[in-house]
Amino acid sequence: MTTSTVPYGNLTGPSRLRRLATAPIAGPLAALVLACAFFSLMTDQFLSGGNFSLIIQQVMVVGALAVGQTLIILTAGIDLSCGAVMAFGSIMIAKMAAEGTVPPLVAVALGLAVCAGFGLLNGLLVKLIPLPPFIVTLGMLNVAFALTHIYSNEQTVSDLPRALTFLGETFPLGDTDVTYGSLLALGLFGLFAYLLSSTSWGRHVYALGNSPEAARLNGIRTGRLTIGLYAIAGLVYGVAALLLISRTGVGDPQAGQTDNLDSITAVVLGGTSLFGGRGSVLGSLIGALIVGVFRNGLQLMGVASIYQTLITGVLVILAVTVDQISRKRIR
Repeated sequence: MTTSTVPYGNLTGPSRLRRLATAPIAGPLAALVLACAFFSLMTDQFLSGGNFSLIIQQVMVVGALAVGQTLIILTAGIDLSCGAVMAFGSIMIAKMAAEGTVPPLVAVALGLAVCAGFGLLNGLLVKLIPLPPFIVTLGMLNVAFALTHIYSNEQTVSDLPRALTFLGETFPLGDTDVTYGSLLALGLFGLFAYLLSSTSWGRHVYALGNSPEAARLNGIRTGRLTIGLYAIAGLVYGVAALLLISRTGVGDPQAGQTDNLDSITAVVLGGTSLFGGRGSVLGSLIGALIVGVFRNGLQLMGVASIYQTLITGVLVILAVTVDQISRKRIR
């Protein structure tokens, strides 16, 4: 008796539903929908366009960091320096523009380049020496944190030109005001979702995360790819720095101190495996929204912020547990 395989395009309705239900993004999406349903029942203020716009504004900075963090975690690495690098980039951009050292757009370009440089240095240390990503990025976190406070003289930078705060301005969308920064953050997710899912570069990233040795034997330049991913992640952190400035309207040396952990939380909740090779930036977007929805909903309910942190921690542990169980089943 012979058997035949059926292409995905010819799958029956139930088969397609089964495939969607077992996709890594299905669990986080279901959790997001359930959370929205719960908070819409618990408070009348939650289910409104203005509140959803506020949630997106609140998560867009961490969401942008989560894009870069996803690239690193897909290779079974981790980046603890992302929040500190973003903070240094934001202070550098804000201070140069406010003091008139260079035009605002040049300050933005230099800030992006410096953040990309941090990422490049991370990648070189991870691949060429090599050192564990945890140790490299932990050290870089301290370096970026110290440089931020040295360069800023512990001073918040204000009176920024409009070119730096423009992304924080809003435009009407129906009855809701939406910031331009929110569109940029969503566009960032869309760009990297396309690159990872529809290009050879994206396939190489997943191959590297699944098995670096197998990827190398298949002709993928794993060293160059790893270094490039860290550099690209650094560039994305620079974009997050610009979003941070536009949201707060200042350059704050105290910013980003817990955003590295928040970005990892978003990535893990979005279904990306800490062991590499499985996940997506769209999942990370959903993960960031889950955190934003929980914090917003609990705040509307009058729950103390410490319990918001507690629930976020429980969600992370549950997400990693599910990842471990699914990996064992695949094996």
